[in-house]
Amino acid sequence: MGFCMNGRFLACLLLYGAMPALAASELVIGDFKDGLGDWEERSFSGETRYRGIRLDSRDALEAVARDSASALYREIEVDLERTPCLRWTWRIEAPLDADTDERSKAGDDYPARIYAVRRGGLAFWRTHALNYVYSSSQPVGSRWDNAYAGANAKMWALDTGDGAAGEWITHVRNVKTDWEVAFGEEIDSLDGLALMTDTDDTGGLARAWYADIVFFPLRPGEKCIASAPQSN
Repeated sequence: MGFCMNGRFLACLLLYGAMPALAASELVIGDFKDGLGDWEERSFSGETRYRGIRLDSRDALEAVARDSASALYREIEVDLERTPCLRWTWRIEAPLDADTDERSKAGDDYPARIYAVRRGGLAFWRTHALNYVYSSSQPVGSRWDNAYAGANAKMWALDTGDGAAGEWITHVRNVKTDWEVAFGEEIDSLDGLALMTDTDDTGGLARAWYADIVFFPLRPGEKCIASAPQSN
């Protein structure tokens, strides 16, 4: 994947000011009822095609990468004290080659990924991103440093291989807790969320769909579910 999505992308986020936090019980980041809506696109190597569609009676974002890497991102302040839980649904057509080494620069491509970003202010080298990925080769639950950005971008495999290809999968994560696990630090807010389907390092085609991206609060006596995903 290109520099801006990994190292470059973190630096690019510094060029944009965060929007004020939205006060609500749920913070809808992407329902894609109006297509891309407030999401902005940045191309790093060619262009992944993103468009809003209706699929299986739901509004969704379709992403098609052909030897390309471009991301959609939304600059928005997320209060993790109020809404630490992130829920989304995604679906891939097929994984990339099972021999892809996603821990290397030559294999840093994913059919689907969603990542939370926290800027480091003027200290751009402190900007961090937590990447939840649909892996083609890494075991579910495995974590590693991004091949381009190093320890500033942590990769976390939530799905892998072709076992769930063609199915909608819903994930719910406690981002505040996951961030502490991944980076060893407690945070109380994020500066944005991004998603990307890319194949610029490995070449070829990848197609994925994203839907219903929402932050929501913890309820009394409940937890964000961080275990096995649900298939729809």
